[in-house]
Order: sequence, then structure tokens, then C-alpha cells
Amino acid sequence: MLRYFLKRLLWMIPIILAVAIVVFTLMTYCPGDPAEIILGSEATEEALEAKREELGLNDPYFVRLARFLSDTFIHFNLGVAWRTGIPIADSIVERLPRTMMLSGITLILSFAIGVPLGVIAAVHQNRWQDSLCMVLALVGVSMPNFWLALLLVILFAVKLKWLPALGIGGIQYYILPAISASATHIASAARQSRSSMLDVIRSDYITTARAKGVPENKVIIKHALKNALIPIITMMGTQFGKMLGGAMIIETIFSIPGMGTLIITAVNNRDYPVVQTGTIFLAIVFSFSMLLVDMLYAAVDPRIKAQYQNKGKKKVAVKKGAN
Repeated sequence: MLRYFLKRLLWMIPIILAVAIVVFTLMTYCPGDPAEIILGSEATEEALEAKREELGLNDPYFVRLARFLSDTFIHFNLGVAWRTGIPIADSIVERLPRTMMLSGITLILSFAIGVPLGVIAAVHQNRWQDSLCMVLALVGVSMPNFWLALLLVILFAVKLKWLPALGIGGIQYYILPAISASATHIASAARQSRSSMLDVIRSDYITTARAKGVPENKVIIKHALKNALIPIITMMGTQFGKMLGGAMIIETIFSIPGMGTLIITAVNNRDYPVVQTGTIFLAIVFSFSMLLVDMLYAAVDPRIKAQYQNKGKKKVAVKKGAN
């Protein structure tokens, strides 16, 4: 199991490096002059040139890339925001927990609602329960989350005044954003769960369990659902990455000062260090979430765990044989 964990952990290194290089390249060649944005359009050419020299914008691409990678991954120097002068590390420490909170609540809602809908649809295939669940899933997939967010704000914040519309505070501030962000993911979870459950329900061991008189609830939950979890876990892991990206839109609508609003503001201001570092941190979070998915694979599917245990035993046997 340890070998499996270390192998997946090592794969994160080239992935994060690739993300860093791609983001740095995109920000380098995107239109706009950061010096002019910082100093304003009325700044003189001499002031603009001095600012470019101060920010290192006049250096060749590969020199800037090497400096960026060295500062970030070797010296752990994240720098300061060009626009505000605030250390980027402080901004990330302050904002990342809010984005993680929003994405975590969204993931829990998606899993807790979507999977039971999919199971109900699969168990009652071609009946009205199946049709109802799939219609709800189709509506959820087709509905833009920003449009749903505006409707929820109008209804629950403006009309009924039950929930706050903007800002941060207690858990009540995350209810509308989480519901808005989770609608699409609930629909995807329901459709994936239905498909996985239908494949498992048709298996011979499910028929055998029913023939032995095992209660239907136990057959569905203990036997069928457990073996249908692997594709569901895969889908939920990838959905978490989409939630981190989609949080940018939701945070902007609800004025949540998280990583999404930080990166969007930095993009508009051509604040390269903030965009690059923020994106790298989101990539790291997503990579660890996929690592957790891999660990869940091994926990749910004994074949993966046995595969790496057998490899370790074979190598030990080969070494003993050589001696």
C-alpha cells in the first residue's frame, strides 16, 4: 500500500511543474502591459520602462521562467502582489480555506444527493422513479450555475430574506453558493451512479445473492453499491477539480473573498505573480484530491491493494533467490 501511495505522490511532481510552466507562459504572452496597468495610462514612458525593469519584464522568457520556478519550488518565495504589495502567501492563507469550504460543501451535497438519486433510478429502471430522477438530472446538467445563483439570490435573499446574498460569515453564507455550484455536479453524480449500478445489478453474484434470500436492501447497499463505487469515486474526484474552477464564478457572484476572486482580480490587473501562484496552489489541492481518490480505490477495490502487495512479495522472493 505504501508503494502505491509513493508512486502516486511522485506523479504529482511533473504535473505541478507542467501547470506552473503553462500558466507562466500564458501570462507572459497574454495582451496587456502590467507596468501601464499599475502606473496608469498617464504615466511617462520613462516611468513605465523603470517599472518594467523593476518587475523583471525586460528579461528573456527563459530567464524569467527559471527565476520563477526557482523562487517558487526551491526557495519557497512566493513574492508580493504587484498591484497591492501584499505578500501572496498571506493572501492564499486567508482565502484558500474559504474556497476549500465552498468546494467541500459542494462535494458533500453532490455526493449525498446525486448518488441516492442514481441508485433509486437504477433500482426502479424504466419506471416513473427512473424517469423522474433522469429528468431532474437533465435539468441540473442543462442549468448554468450562475443563472441558478441569481435566481436563488432573488428568491431567498431579496424576496424572502432568509439567507444573506453576499459576503462571508457563518455557515449560512455558504448555503446559496453551495446549492448554486452543486446543481450540475448532483446531476452528473446521479447519471454516473445509475450507469454504474445498472452494470453491477445485472451481475451474476447479485442474482446469486437474491436467490439465497438476502434482503433486497442489503443486496443493493452492501453488494451492488460497494462494487459500483469505483467509477463514482473517479467521477467525484474529477468533479472536485471542476468545483475549484467553478468557484471563481460563484465567488464573484456572491462576493466571497476566496481564491477565485483573487485570481480573477489578478488577471484583470495583469498581476502575474498572484495568478501564477494561485493557480499552482489550486493545482496542488486538486492533485492531492486525486491522490485521495487513488487511496480510496485501494480501500474499495482489494485487487489494487493485492496487486502492489504481490509485487512487493515477488521482489523479496527474487532477492532471496539471488542470494
